Amino acid sequence: MKRLAVVIGLWSLSLLACAAVVAVLFTRVDVPTVLHFWKIGRSLKHLNNAFGASVVLSAELAVILVTAVVRLVRGRVPPFAATLALACLASICAYGVNSHLLKVFFGVPTPAEVVRGAQHGFTLWRGSEYSSFPSGHMALAGAFAGVFMRLNRASIWPLSALMLLAAGLLLVGGWHFASDIVAGTFFGVSAGILVAEAWGGTVLSPHPG
Repeated sequence: MKRLAVVIGLWSLSLLACAAVVAVLFTRVDVPTVLHFWKIGRSLKHLNNAFGASVVLSAELAVILVTAVVRLVRGRVPPFAATLALACLASICAYGVNSHLLKVFFGVPTPAEVVRGAQHGFTLWRGSEYSSFPSGHMALAGAFAGVFMRLNRASIWPLSALMLLAAGLLLVGGWHFASDIVAGTFFGVSAGILVAEAWGGTVLSPHPG
């Protein structure tokens, strides 16, 4: 219980720090940054075909299905494959919650809508899965990374570098505001770590058969 209280306390402090950073970015950085990169971003729109959420989700579902079939046939799967499947499952769930709950709740217009004249602000419970805040791409990536970061500490720096690259592309490409990216990353990584904590001890253990 003491360890749980410490973990909750640290996460709560991290949440407050994240909220403070998001508030500064939302009010001072988001719109000027998007306007600065908008013309550059138009040349990167083709990346959405290769790295769009539907493509990533499909790949993750394929990994989960293959892992499940292998476990049914062979009785067990290697620890890395089980971790990979767990990370994909966490990623899919985090994306779903983010798209159908958090985005709907905050209701922040997308950068494209703001460039066309929409007000950059919160419209609570008036959003949709296509709203901007938090970033679904970063929730997707963050949850995947969070599982590996919790279960394999050696992956922290490589995955952090990849997420930083993804965040930069989302910003420069005009897909998301800086505040979207920070909030989506925090939510995703938190979800991934939670899944790893809750299920790692059972799901990742090889089947005794």
